Amino acid sequence: MIAGASLREATAMDCAAIAHVHVETWRSCYVGLVPDSYLIGMSEEREAVIWRENIGRGRAGSVLVVEHEGSGVVGFGSCGASRYRGMAYAGEIYTLYVLPDWQNRGLGRALVGGLFEELAADGLTSAFLWMLTGNPTRFFYEALGGQVVAERQERFAGTSLDQTAYAWPDLVTWLREARSA
Repeated sequence: MIAGASLREATAMDCAAIAHVHVETWRSCYVGLVPDSYLIGMSEEREAVIWRENIGRGRAGSVLVVEHEGSGVVGFGSCGASRYRGMAYAGEIYTLYVLPDWQNRGLGRALVGGLFEELAADGLTSAFLWMLTGNPTRFFYEALGGQVVAERQERFAGTSLDQTAYAWPDLVTWLREARSA
């Protein structure tokens, strides 16, 4: 991770910053994948309320933020037990976003490692995530050892979106190898 950056558990005080990262990354990364009307209609204020409720009530799972000195929160991720019965993986990464200007600096890798540590500490030693199939972030997940394990179509914002699931069957080994690298 770059100098001046740190990873920590999110608090309710981070919700506005999390909402900013959420909206900005969607608007920059999902153009052409998600309907423009949805992206234009996104609201940081509305997202902050949702995150505040979810974090405050424990519905967001474990939420981590990556913060940079002088710049504040520049990325976040969340994880917890799998929400899908059809998947053979105990844990799930629910969200993972880093502001576009802060990508390709090791922050996403640090977030994934932190989320995997959270899952493993909770006894969830395998994990997966769903992502939009056309999202170039797939190369990031593949570089981290993620394996394509499923595909689906999901209705979202009045359209059908293709999604791909990436999985890591052994988080303990992944974490051990990441620490020794």
